[in-house]
Amino acid sequence: MSLPVPDPDALAASQALQRHIAAAIAAAGGSISFARFMELALYAPDLGYYSGGAAKLGKDGDFTTAPELSPLFGAALAQVAAAIIAQSAPRLLEFGAGTGKLARDVLTELASMGVAVESYAIVELSGELRARQQEALRDFPQVTWLDGFPDRFDGVVLGNEVLDAMPVQLVKKTADGWRELEVTITDGRFDYVPGADVTAQVAQQVPEHDALPEGYLTELHGTSRAFMATLGALLAQGRGAAILLDYGFPAHEYYHHDRDGGTLMCHYRHHAHAEPFYLPGLQDITAHVDFTAMAVAAIEAGADVLAYMSQAAFLLGAGIGDLLLRTDPADAKAYLPQANAVQRLLSPAEMGELFKVLVIGKGVELSPALMASDRAHRL
Repeated sequence: MSLPVPDPDALAASQALQRHIAAAIAAAGGSISFARFMELALYAPDLGYYSGGAAKLGKDGDFTTAPELSPLFGAALAQVAAAIIAQSAPRLLEFGAGTGKLARDVLTELASMGVAVESYAIVELSGELRARQQEALRDFPQVTWLDGFPDRFDGVVLGNEVLDAMPVQLVKKTADGWRELEVTITDGRFDYVPGADVTAQVAQQVPEHDALPEGYLTELHGTSRAFMATLGALLAQGRGAAILLDYGFPAHEYYHHDRDGGTLMCHYRHHAHAEPFYLPGLQDITAHVDFTAMAVAAIEAGADVLAYMSQAAFLLGAGIGDLLLRTDPADAKAYLPQANAVQRLLSPAEMGELFKVLVIGKGVELSPALMASDRAHRL
């Protein structure tokens, strides 16, 4: 692969993480699940991609998220949040807040709408990102940071590109059934080795798994399903909703016959590739989201699925078109950059269709403008 060469300090950090993972493999008897490898690569204390100190977002990082493109993304989310707050409580909770820009844009828009926010809590595992958030949000005293789920919550939960960064199991169909792939070390390099039989687990999540061809490789989402179960149970105790935005598909599309190589993807300095063993700790590792599995986990925990739709439909229903027109189109210098950013958020060729929005909750309703685009029946 033709990828940027890391500087010596970054390379040394990756090598330290590789030794850490190798020790975990040795301690486990020679192999660990890919989910465990991904967890260590992303979250090992001080060494993992999200727990280390390297910049992750923006032009100096590895990828760009929707809030970085335009403040209108957060302003549109604020319109939906305001309606939910009116039915629940003036509190927000965000998981994985990135640079803090989404929180800043949402809080700024809510303030302009006259919505007083009592608290805005952030759960952030990355020390580097938490530091950036604290700097970006220093003028918002209602913002606090948590290390995990609160005991109870009423209000609005936000999660933009959170589910895709949770560890996944890799599973492959063989002549003897479905096997989980584990990670071992061969000739000094990380390599795959067949692990336990997971046919029963696959049968619970993968539609028509018997019809898929031998050699079919895909992912199961145990960690994100557990997250959704906890989130669903939290919302089921009170009133409010969680808005989760991410790239992915419903199960019948996710496990399509032609998607035989899975969806695992890595991001390094704005280069996308499919090699998770490349420089652990210096690159993001993600998988698309199985939104059917997320919805089922939330429902089983007591929450309701309020809506599911494309990001484009959600943002249009939230009024992003009207928000754009706050800038005079005649002022080309101010208007065109915003219009171009909104185009990226809405275009089917960019983020508009690949990114989906799942809204779960209890005791609240969404606006008719949003519900007009609901596709929950496709989950």
